[in-house]
Amino acid sequence: MHVFGLTGGIASGKSTVTRILRELGAEVLDADVIAREVVEPGTPGLAAVAARFPGVVGSDGRLDRVRLGARVFGDPAERAALNDITHPLVRQAFMDKLQALEERGVARVIYDVPLLIESGMHTWMEAVAVVWVPRAMQKARLMSRDGLDSDAADARLAAQLPLDDKRAHATWVIDNSGDLASTRAQVEAMWRAMLARG
Repeated sequence: MHVFGLTGGIASGKSTVTRILRELGAEVLDADVIAREVVEPGTPGLAAVAARFPGVVGSDGRLDRVRLGARVFGDPAERAALNDITHPLVRQAFMDKLQALEERGVARVIYDVPLLIESGMHTWMEAVAVVWVPRAMQKARLMSRDGLDSDAADARLAAQLPLDDKRAHATWVIDNSGDLASTRAQVEAMWRAMLARG
């Protein structure tokens, strides 16, 4: 099984790249989706989060992400406590999904992880793709997309490793600062390179 990492930064256009990869027939596993699945109602993950952070489950039995975010955002110790619960669950769910795909005969999987480099996960991937745009463009897109002012956008960007730093770990860099056709051409070339491995 060939496991490739895919990452980028907020407002860099990673979702565009994953959409193109899926259109090309790639199996893409999304860490954010898995992270939501492990805290669905009735899961041991939600029970553990609820026990550690009382009051974060809504009346509908679902995790209240806004309330939980307010508890952990800006408090490194609380965020670490949450990560200690969820990260092992996400890792196990990812491994289970990989095994299921392997049993189906899938030879290549792309794992889309926002904090791939920051978490050190890139070190056990066969290769890594980074979706990149210049910092000024990233900030402008973020402000436009989320309706943020300059300071708020800077704060969000400061919470992530800069794309230029992530780029240093990349096997492939997808420059998403041009038009969609340019991005698509780069993604198609990368997918061909992935298919050529093994």
